[in-house]
Amino acid sequence: MSDLIKVFFIGDIIGRPGRIAVKELLPDIIEKFAIDLVIANGENAAGGFGITPAIAEELIGLKIDIITSGNHIWDKKEIIDYIKDKKWLLRPANYPKATPGFGWAVAKTRSDAKIAVINLCGRVFMDNLDCPFMAAKEIVKEIEHDTSVIILDMHAETTSEKAAMGWFLDGKISAVIGTHTHVQTADERVLPQGTAFITDAGMTGSMSSVIGMQKEIVLERFLTQMPKKFEVAAKDIAMQGVVVSIASETGKATAIERINVAL
Repeated sequence: MSDLIKVFFIGDIIGRPGRIAVKELLPDIIEKFAIDLVIANGENAAGGFGITPAIAEELIGLKIDIITSGNHIWDKKEIIDYIKDKKWLLRPANYPKATPGFGWAVAKTRSDAKIAVINLCGRVFMDNLDCPFMAAKEIVKEIEHDTSVIILDMHAETTSEKAAMGWFLDGKISAVIGTHTHVQTADERVLPQGTAFITDAGMTGSMSSVIGMQKEIVLERFLTQMPKKFEVAAKDIAMQGVVVSIASETGKATAIERINVAL
């Protein structure tokens, strides 16, 4: 097993353009950075809202190891039965315990190292779920006996809630990676106790858009305040995310690097 584990986290995949970006760009990233495990937020992979069983299988076939999600996980109703026994397709762990699916999982890398991945949703300006901080504390306590390498997808609206989670878990897990707002932030760093952090990993889809949606439709809604269905944008496609380097023995992050690659 290598002394250094490299994890690539892909920012929110938006519809078919995002899936095309993964298909075309991911192999080069895996090779260039010698990636051991790939995680992707896939909750917008189906037409910009939700994920279907077929698309989940498609993403796994593209060498993504774990798919995380967030508040849009239930948008496609067919996912409810499908997710029940799929440990590689996560829903936020702070949903009620009776909710179908899994909020965290332990995966093995290509070099046979164990990596735990946790998915949590924030509560500020979002659904009123269980406390993500207390959920994180309980889950980490359960996981740490199995592996010291732990990655959290903190799917939240506000920068403050995501930053607070980073400081709350500094030194306790390997990385806290923010998702949901689809705008890649420039605050990536390794916190003092060894936890890599970024407020938002960004998105994988059209950059000529408003957070992945056709800008003309979004503008019309803002200007008229009239309802109109959002449609996924398809121009200027890119894949965004972060590569996190982690010491395998300690689980401490040594580096985090933003990725922004155009198709």
